[in-house]
Amino acid sequence: MLWIILGVILGAILVTLIILWLSGERWRLIRPSTWQVMRENGLKGILNFNAIHGYIYGRWTKQYLGIIRNVIYPYFGERGKKWLRDHYHAKILTPEQAAAIITIEQDIPLQDLEQVIPYPAARNIILNGPPDIVVYECACRQLSSNHCQPTQVCMVIGKPFTDYTLEHHPQSSRRLSQEEAIKLLQDEHERGHLHSAWFKDACLDRFYAICNCCKCCCGGIEAMVKYGNPVMASSGYVAQVDKSICTGCGICVDACPFNALSIEDETSVMDWEKCLGCGICEAVCPNDARSLVRDEGKGIPLDIRLLIADKTSG
Repeated sequence: MLWIILGVILGAILVTLIILWLSGERWRLIRPSTWQVMRENGLKGILNFNAIHGYIYGRWTKQYLGIIRNVIYPYFGERGKKWLRDHYHAKILTPEQAAAIITIEQDIPLQDLEQVIPYPAARNIILNGPPDIVVYECACRQLSSNHCQPTQVCMVIGKPFTDYTLEHHPQSSRRLSQEEAIKLLQDEHERGHLHSAWFKDACLDRFYAICNCCKCCCGGIEAMVKYGNPVMASSGYVAQVDKSICTGCGICVDACPFNALSIEDETSVMDWEKCLGCGICEAVCPNDARSLVRDEGKGIPLDIRLLIADKTSG
């Protein structure tokens, strides 16, 4: 029944968009970048509503996420949760991995990435370098009454999505240089926020945004911790502690977004199952007792440098 209702809603919105487009420039919601997104999705993307779904998500992101988080998601069963993570999910990035994507200088097609992205959508990724970058208001933070600052921290990566964001949200988005994007990543890391590359089925088999997520506002973290739905995949690393210098202060325990840390015998202890290797504990530890180490059991990192090297050597 839920899928029938969603189909009816999407159909009604499609008809409304056509009417608005025919009504003149004042009310026009379809812009040149919209047509570009539609063309790249192709006829199949339009017929199966992926393109329309992507339009709604990109045009009314805050409202879309608000409905998903507050109206629909609390009633999802296991089938609904699986549908969500198969169509909308993220890969945790270390600060170095996020910076490598921002500073890429060449086009890189990557295929068969089941161990990198363990979901059906976006297993084949095309990265166009150097990337076009637009920063946009974080819908998750805007939905929270007592949200973190700043709110303009979500980075849309690559055309046509950057053009789409600028045209449809001219007051709340702006283009970034590589240097500005790197500084944004560094500033958010120092605030104790994690980096994540987000994928959506309507976004042409590649990630479309790097978000800087806080544990108090992020919908993806909420899905993981509150509802037990693994929509965010591990960075491929886990946090380790140097017990010789750990004082058991508990700062890392409070900062961990996935409740993966605790204090035992006056030392910080990591829960391997819960740790996603985001690096926040490393960033906030006042004694430098925390570090990230590679763990093959957590999957392959979305590290462009390593993936390019593997592609070249292969």
